[in-house]
Amino acid sequence: MKRLMAGILAGAFALASAQVALAGETLDRVMSKKELVVATNAGWPPQSFLSEDNKLVGFDIDVANEIAKRLGVTAKFETPDWATMTGGHWQGRYDLGVGSVTPTKARANVIDFAGIYYYSPYVYVVNKDSKAKTVADLKGKKIGVETATTSEDFINRRLEIDAPDMPAIKYELEPGEIKTYADSMLPFDDLRLGDGVRLDAVIAPEQTAMNAIKNGYPVKILEGKYAFREPLVVIADKGDPEWTAKIGGIIKEMKADGTLGKLTTKWYGKDYSAD
Repeated sequence: MKRLMAGILAGAFALASAQVALAGETLDRVMSKKELVVATNAGWPPQSFLSEDNKLVGFDIDVANEIAKRLGVTAKFETPDWATMTGGHWQGRYDLGVGSVTPTKARANVIDFAGIYYYSPYVYVVNKDSKAKTVADLKGKKIGVETATTSEDFINRRLEIDAPDMPAIKYELEPGEIKTYADSMLPFDDLRLGDGVRLDAVIAPEQTAMNAIKNGYPVKILEGKYAFREPLVVIADKGDPEWTAKIGGIIKEMKADGTLGKLTTKWYGKDYSAD
């Protein structure tokens, strides 16, 4: 009997341990606190930005809130600098990162990719008075990009997207001076001063460029090919594969039921969720 009871207790303990392992440490913490701590940006409209009443709003904010809702918890937002958010080693400060992060080979070493939730085509943007018609017209020109982003990697010809079935990156632009900026809208602020005054062009997501135009910036997008088209992922810290899989499942559900399509259309005017 003692052996039987010992076997039963050992089996029960093993089952309980398996359930805890399946849940994952991060999910346990989130469900215990009833709070999902999300790292994101504070100055990247329309992805995430402060509204007039000082509240974080935007596409990424809506996505994070929806993930929290499906977990049955409330989202709490933190806005670390970009390098901190994408550098991993969060030590429990954040549970998730929803900040339109590109899955690169370098980042795969320090963070996990829970799943692609939309795609972003990058475009060449010039001042409305620019005579440039093609990418070739920007040869030797001053190009602005946000620092520590895929646009900076692209302009320096070192972009390596870590996603399945992605075509090879083609580098057509031969820039002159490359200027980097700490925020996504700062290069547009320089570009709006006039053609060639501080910049000749900016490389940025189409969504960001369209938002600048919508808000009255005197800029235009060069017609023709995209610079490149990047997948964007929700990220998690390394070390909890069960948590990453859990979030990945939620992202798949949101794509399948049309939620991501509706949210991209709400904020960008078109569906960027399709493969």
